[in-house]
Amino acid sequence: MKQESTELIFKIQDMDCAEEVTILKRELSPLVGGEDHLFFDILNRRMTVTLNAEPVTGEAIIAAVRETGMQAEPWEPDKKKASASFWKRHGRTLLTSVSGIMLVSAFVTHVILAGSFAAALGAEEAVGGFMPLPVRIQYLAAMLSGIWFVLPKAWFALKRLRPDMNLLMCVAVLGALFIDEWFEAAAVAFLFSFSQLLEAWSVGRARKAVAALMDLSAPIARVRDAEGNEITVAAETVSVGTVFLIRPGEKIPLDGTVIKGISDVNQAPITGESVPVGKQADDEIYAGTINGDGLLEAKSTKPAEDTVLAQIIRMVGEAQSKRSPSELWVEKFARIYTPIVMVLALLVLVSLPLLLQVSWHNAMYRVLVLLVIACPCALVISTPVSIVAALAAAARNGVLIKGGVFVETPSRLRALALDKTGTLTQGKPVVTKIVPLNGHTEAELLERAAALEAHSNHPLALAILEAATERNVAYQPADDYQIIQGKGATATLNGRNFWLGSHRYLEERKEETAEVHQQLEELSTSGQTVVVVGNDTHVCGFIALADRVRDTSATVIRDLHAAGIEQLVMLTGDNQGTAQAVAREVGLDQVHAELLPADKLTVIESLVNEYEHVAMVGDGVNDAPAMGRSSLGIAMGAAGSDVAIESADIALMTDDLTRIPWLIHHSRRTLNIIRQNIIFALSIKVLFVILMAVNHASLWAAIAADMGASLLVIFNGLRLLKLPAANRNQAN
Repeated sequence: MKQESTELIFKIQDMDCAEEVTILKRELSPLVGGEDHLFFDILNRRMTVTLNAEPVTGEAIIAAVRETGMQAEPWEPDKKKASASFWKRHGRTLLTSVSGIMLVSAFVTHVILAGSFAAALGAEEAVGGFMPLPVRIQYLAAMLSGIWFVLPKAWFALKRLRPDMNLLMCVAVLGALFIDEWFEAAAVAFLFSFSQLLEAWSVGRARKAVAALMDLSAPIARVRDAEGNEITVAAETVSVGTVFLIRPGEKIPLDGTVIKGISDVNQAPITGESVPVGKQADDEIYAGTINGDGLLEAKSTKPAEDTVLAQIIRMVGEAQSKRSPSELWVEKFARIYTPIVMVLALLVLVSLPLLLQVSWHNAMYRVLVLLVIACPCALVISTPVSIVAALAAAARNGVLIKGGVFVETPSRLRALALDKTGTLTQGKPVVTKIVPLNGHTEAELLERAAALEAHSNHPLALAILEAATERNVAYQPADDYQIIQGKGATATLNGRNFWLGSHRYLEERKEETAEVHQQLEELSTSGQTVVVVGNDTHVCGFIALADRVRDTSATVIRDLHAAGIEQLVMLTGDNQGTAQAVAREVGLDQVHAELLPADKLTVIESLVNEYEHVAMVGDGVNDAPAMGRSSLGIAMGAAGSDVAIESADIALMTDDLTRIPWLIHHSRRTLNIIRQNIIFALSIKVLFVILMAVNHASLWAAIAADMGASLLVIFNGLRLLKLPAANRNQAN
């Protein structure tokens, strides 16, 4: 028995439907201390039980599951599919095939022996009314094989006096036999078995889609041993800090940092980026992505079980147990719907003969049609298939949704708050302007600034060094470097003293002119930071730097407004001038600057009170409280902190803000498909109830219609898996 600290995990055979989850919850809740201790993953037929203060044994849980007509066994994640018995893997398919063959065989035999299609269709009164024994035996075989897997669940429902769709179908089959409609009884048994097989297939299809999406990790890694030789080992055995190699075209086995080589890497499986990303020394690479034409040598930064890919796999697995509002509604509806149908059927059976002088035979037949068409199969399967397909499609597009409950939330958003640094902006300063003074050139000014900053790791210093490299400006680190705390630094360059510092330091040195002061104030107002460079005799010039707005930020804000978001708000700890400059550039509605984490939380609370459905987008630890308080927390996954990602409901696996409008449209598309499925499934039922009332519906037609409805809602939900990448923003 697999036990991980305080939980037991089981595989549940034949758990393909939300109604079966409801049955398990009802039966196991008293045993384990409530529904809060039960978690279900329909896709993998997995049930997790978290143990309370009085732990229950695995054997007791398996016995309780057996009472419901289902089978439980300890979960073995590494167990191969082929190790399951032939009956477990193919039993339902085999019996459904037998049922169909026996149905056709009985019908043909009846036609031959009776010499009449009318007799074979059940109209015995028209032809003298006799059914040969061989035909009855074949029909009986068709019925038994059709309801074989249904009978244990129906018996459980009857014992508990909690009618479900399994009991509905068994009553319909036995009722048809009672009124001597053998063909109808066998047809209902076969078609219901076939619909159950289709349901299992649809869940299997979604299961395979997610498995294909997540089966990205490379099982082996090429590492260097102590002598520097290349050897192949299992990826999970590679420790952090180990150097590994990725040949051209190979799948990257681990998260790491490139130490040698240049190549383009296809990161689409993890981040959803459609264009390969260039990688060189010091760049990060992710497990599951695909190397291009270059040979890369990298150092492992995470063990195999903690890679970004491993986290995605875990989160998607957990996501399936977090039910969406639509799923919960359907589950509650089905819970009261089936008993109401049983009561209604009884009333119809009694009232038709007594009030409308309908024969008991005809009344019984109409009741059986009502029971068949009332089966909630199409209704209960429509929503989970759509939700799982939506989760898989989002993951393919670099959007990790942590639960079905969060699939629908983006469609309802009215306000959205965004952090500035690292979200709307790139999160690191870049040189925006170089202004030489007193006869110096831009190259001379940048050379001296780089020489002084060569000793510093400050973000502004790194930005100046990067600018010098980009402009091919050669420099030598200055000598005698000394920091002036909070102001700047001094150093010796080619025997002369130079200084570098802020606008305030320039003012302290009293070397500022009115013209320079005006320029620096204008830059500061526009959100830029200034580094001034000078020597003992004059000011050489100044360099302006700013945290550059992402190229896509303004477009994203326009798209969000177009998508119906009423208020787009910036929350930042930066100064008011910088915040206002960024807000004007991208087109935000509100700006809240100079905020502490508690202040961000306060702003989010006021937005929630006013707009109710509010999202918070951030990437830092200081964003986590606000993300937790919002209706929907969205983390910038690529550069975001672990705390922010853990606090978020949705993680963007690349720093691409265009995924947010896409997410809103994807959520609305999902919700529309779920509504279509629910309306269609209920409409079919209403139509056949009307046909039953006017005596124009047959049993086999009712079950065929219900099976057709199941097929249509399944395929409609699976359409979400095929969301075309080229039309992401048009999905609505």
